[in-house]
Amino acid sequence: MIVAFAAPAFAGEVVLYDGARVANIVHDDRDAGRTLNLAADLLARDLTSLSGRTPNVSGKVRECGEVCVVVGLYDAPQIRRLAGLAGENLSGLKGQWEIYRRFAVRDGGTTYLVIAGSDRRGAVYGTVDLSRQLGVSPWEWWADVTPRRQDRLAIDDAPLTSKTPSVQYRGMFLNDEDWGLEPWAAETFDPATGNIGPKTYAKVFELMWRLKANTVWPAMHTISTPFYGNKGNPPLAEDYAVVVGTSHAEPMMRNNLREWDEHARGAFDFTRNRPAILEYWRQRVREGKSFDNIYTVGLRGIHDGPMQGANSMAERQAVLQTVIGLQRDILKQVYKRPAQTVPQVYVAYHELQEAYDAGGLTIPDDVTLMWADDNYGYIRRFSTPEERERSGGGGIYYHLSYWGRPHDYLWLGTTHPYLMHEQMGRAWDLKARRMWIANVGDIKPIEYLTQYFLDLAFDAETFKQTPRDYLSGFMTEQFGADHAAEITDIMMGYYDLAFERKPEFMGFGQTEWVNQNRRSDYVRGDGEEAQARIRAYADLTARAEAVAENIPADRRDAYFELVLYPVRTSAALNERVLKLDLADLYAGQGRAGPNLYVAQAKDAHAVIVRDTETYNSLNGGKWRGMMDMAPRHLPVFEEPAWPNWSASVKLGCDLAVTGQWYNDNNTLPFVAGRPQSRPVTVFGHRETRLTWQAGTNSAGFTLSSTSGELNAANGYEQRLTLHYDGSAAPGDRTLTVKCGEQDLPLYVRVLPALPDGAAEDNRIVTLRATAGEIGPDWQTIEGLGSLGSVLRARLDLPSGPQGTPAVYSFSTSTEVGGVLKVIALPTHALDPGKGVRVAVQLDGGPVQVLDFATLGRSDAWKNNVLTNTAVGTLPLKLLTKGQHEIRVYPLDPGVTLDRIEIDLDRAPYHYGAVEPQP
Repeated sequence: MIVAFAAPAFAGEVVLYDGARVANIVHDDRDAGRTLNLAADLLARDLTSLSGRTPNVSGKVRECGEVCVVVGLYDAPQIRRLAGLAGENLSGLKGQWEIYRRFAVRDGGTTYLVIAGSDRRGAVYGTVDLSRQLGVSPWEWWADVTPRRQDRLAIDDAPLTSKTPSVQYRGMFLNDEDWGLEPWAAETFDPATGNIGPKTYAKVFELMWRLKANTVWPAMHTISTPFYGNKGNPPLAEDYAVVVGTSHAEPMMRNNLREWDEHARGAFDFTRNRPAILEYWRQRVREGKSFDNIYTVGLRGIHDGPMQGANSMAERQAVLQTVIGLQRDILKQVYKRPAQTVPQVYVAYHELQEAYDAGGLTIPDDVTLMWADDNYGYIRRFSTPEERERSGGGGIYYHLSYWGRPHDYLWLGTTHPYLMHEQMGRAWDLKARRMWIANVGDIKPIEYLTQYFLDLAFDAETFKQTPRDYLSGFMTEQFGADHAAEITDIMMGYYDLAFERKPEFMGFGQTEWVNQNRRSDYVRGDGEEAQARIRAYADLTARAEAVAENIPADRRDAYFELVLYPVRTSAALNERVLKLDLADLYAGQGRAGPNLYVAQAKDAHAVIVRDTETYNSLNGGKWRGMMDMAPRHLPVFEEPAWPNWSASVKLGCDLAVTGQWYNDNNTLPFVAGRPQSRPVTVFGHRETRLTWQAGTNSAGFTLSSTSGELNAANGYEQRLTLHYDGSAAPGDRTLTVKCGEQDLPLYVRVLPALPDGAAEDNRIVTLRATAGEIGPDWQTIEGLGSLGSVLRARLDLPSGPQGTPAVYSFSTSTEVGGVLKVIALPTHALDPGKGVRVAVQLDGGPVQVLDFATLGRSDAWKNNVLTNTAVGTLPLKLLTKGQHEIRVYPLDPGVTLDRIEIDLDRAPYHYGAVEPQP
């Protein structure tokens, strides 16, 4: 029967839904196994969601109806016939990797939209691209971005051919799943299996299809059933055309944590138990030879640690050389073909990189060399020019989530998109293009970062788009253009604050060994940095909540998962930590308000508890068990003791300011001709209501408020700003604030005018890396770093001789000593023949070299990755007042400058960057 569609198609389009009937779907399964049947079912589900009508899914073209989508391999019989009718020559798809040709055919009153894949994944990508073009987000299931009903669905009928993926193998590592993915799967999504099994992996594989990822490293912690431990998993991966690999700790497709039984097999020590280990590997290769696998070669310990039985670098190298040769022999014997025809990767993680870099270890040319980041987003090294010529190519293993020292970040996704863009851009430029794998933890709540990573891998043209613009596009797709700009600003603010310090690091402790929390560095000074950070997070939260009020009902769960939960809970954790620390600081000053700060900190903790419960209750409890607010139960997440401060022994009011000690007074300094502002706090010592008002004033100075009241609502304190408009001449002045019966003096000093440009500000000079005269050997990278842009030495800069400098000018008012700090991002040398060095010259003096390189997991490296800084210092015995010049020369490619600071003697302590004065 021919079904008449209610509305005609316009010229140049194929109507897939006209308001009454929806197109059917035909899959030609020739040489495709079950893959295209699954793809057709997924497309049918999407069309049903969009139209409310259920397509007929068939393997026969004669059941097409009036309009249908036909998907198959380029040489499948039904595809060939339709291509002939359309005059399409599909021979160009032969041998291509993961591409498709889409075209329309009209024949005998029937319209066929044909998706012809060069291979199974190419055909699949044609179907998911069609769904996305029709309005289905890749996150329709995993983030509840529910497809919206449409009155009509149509697409352009112009033929198109997709692009070849930029990186051949692109994928995700499901890792550290103990507090999210596994308990959710076991208790909520698939309690019948009671673990991560085929039902869960099917959903993972569908997401991978939508993100056009083709490789999975399965979950592998002891809590999880090994991938091969459930016999349904490997065939399922084959059905979904997903390539299976394993992590750096799982050579030869073996999950040692669960599969190696030391009681039955003996020690996992190749030097003492070679036959058992070889047979263990051989068994797995036999099991897996019919599937699409990439084998990790090499050897580590039973889990994520060095191998057993090797006590020196030479011994480790000797074992590795032998092991890799024998592993390849196993592949050759089992596959009955040369080992170089079976995909293999050497994941140079930690001691495996050290063994390779030490020289003497030969990795076969066809094996991919996969370099890793340092677990915190900075790639440890890249291929040398010689290594780039290897037939196995290069790859990258990159963390978006991490368990380990110096501290985990398993809770929220906070890797800065501009850092990912810069580091993976290095990888692309330096030819690491065979395999990119991201550690995505539990997938949630790292949805956006996962997609960004995989989109960069699939299409390197994405690097030409700024991360902000990409984020805006992502938010437009999920929430619509009306909200995208504001959400993008909110999330960029979220990433910026986390770049200075991740929420998980706010306890200022470390793990492995676990150290208890200590007072935050944000309150080592006067607490103003903490107050500013609390305000910044509060502003983001208020904005995120305002957007939430206007988000349509069908996007509220998605908005909570992707935006509101991470923003509000990260703000709450910061508020809880910092307000407790401020309470301690202010109690020491005899203020009346510490207990209010404690109460506010307690309320902030309650926000995290409440929002986590809300997350796990979304969509009828769909995500129950996925969100844990305290992964590994580290001290930073624990509910703290809530102190109760006794009343101060002091009476009346006081002022809190941070200035310089002039004439035995704490004095706020300003520079003539330069408008500036300083914080001033009026506070009471007791819980007694008091009024205050500005008293004696001076021309050129204005308080942000001229009167107020100290009461329980504001914690018996009022935070003000003293503005200087630049007009007052140099000299000392005393302003007053009358509080109760007291006249409180506010001392200010106007210092002599300085030349235009950067200048001392309360004994601190901050220079943006990009604010000087930039030589051609430096490149400006926008959006990255503490001040929104950084300088990077050219990646093709030869190491050794001085490159062209970046030149900075600044001026100072005082003649004292201090320290010059060159603050870089904690990047690593591009390869073992290079370093991470700059040369610095102050005022034409001697050129001094600063080396930012670190070794292993040294204390210096730990501090670097916790702060996203690498600091090189030069002591200044005496810096004369007046104008100065700094020259910074790049000595190695890729070294990246964040900012320069000059902290003169008695400069206030500051954890983060001090915003440069205009």
